[in-house]
Amino acid sequence: MKVNEQEKTSLSDSIDKLNEGLDTIIQLYNEAEEDKSLIDFDDDTIHIIQSAKKAYGEKEIDERINKIIKEILSLLPLDQPKPSKSKTKVEE
Repeated sequence: MKVNEQEKTSLSDSIDKLNEGLDTIIQLYNEAEEDKSLIDFDDDTIHIIQSAKKAYGEKEIDERINKIIKEILSLLPLDQPKPSKSKTKVEE
């Protein structure tokens, strides 16, 4: 392939930009983390949530679920260590 100096420079610049883009994609891939769900809903619950979102809208159901979860978790002593599961003797 015959190219003049301007075309050669243009091709070289294009190759440099492709390499930069490839480096960026490789960096993003290397920094990627596995997406883990916070809550592992069972299939029935997922179906109910999907049906509710169709009926009432995603935003409404998301807000309600968030409110319910906040209420439930507010009842737990989250700042204290988890109690052990060993049974304690009741003193008489």
